Amino acid sequence: MHSEIIQSGAGESSLSFCEICVERKESGQMFKTESCVHSFCNDCISRHVATKVQDGTIIVTCPGLNCRAVLELDTCRPIMTRTVIDLWEDALCEEVINASQRFYCPFKDCSALLINDNEGEPIIESECPFCHRLFCARCSAPWHSGIECDEFQRLNEDERGREDLMLRELAIDKKWSRCTQCKFYVERTDGCPHMICRCGFEFCYGCGEKWSGTHGGCTRE
Repeated sequence: MHSEIIQSGAGESSLSFCEICVERKESGQMFKTESCVHSFCNDCISRHVATKVQDGTIIVTCPGLNCRAVLELDTCRPIMTRTVIDLWEDALCEEVINASQRFYCPFKDCSALLINDNEGEPIIESECPFCHRLFCARCSAPWHSGIECDEFQRLNEDERGREDLMLRELAIDKKWSRCTQCKFYVERTDGCPHMICRCGFEFCYGCGEKWSGTHGGCTRE
């Protein structure tokens, strides 16, 4: 269906027919594009684009039946809300940025899109320009001071918190041993290296191996 122009009386503006809301609107209320011949009002196009963009669509096409005409951001900008414009711009920017350069702030209450523009140089300790907290870009995790990335990746999810890492540093400094079964830290004040953990697991304080009757000669006792 093509636009329908209705000539009014003297001094009155022409009206156009919107194919979505099926209402006649003033010419200034109609969306104008050279991509196709379909006729829609600004309000209907605005709602159409907002729905598509909020659903994650980047390339928005004309709402006309089987129409492949693309609606451009700059053409739609005057009739869109600031929120929808920002969403659309962010989605378009994210699409053109190489996936290898894209990463996100690991703090869940931020999750800002960040770009690695160090031209091949490895990023390790970084500061999010939005929430200003330190994180490790290699691990995509909050900054883990005192522990290498490979070791950090081997930790369980419930061992990666800031307090857990501080306890780990203290354990290393105090040379505490750790039960390999329940992960509880143990400090030996004196006696032999034969440890019996609160979970019942028996291990060597020096090397952490399971204790047996033949265990002995550990150089880390």
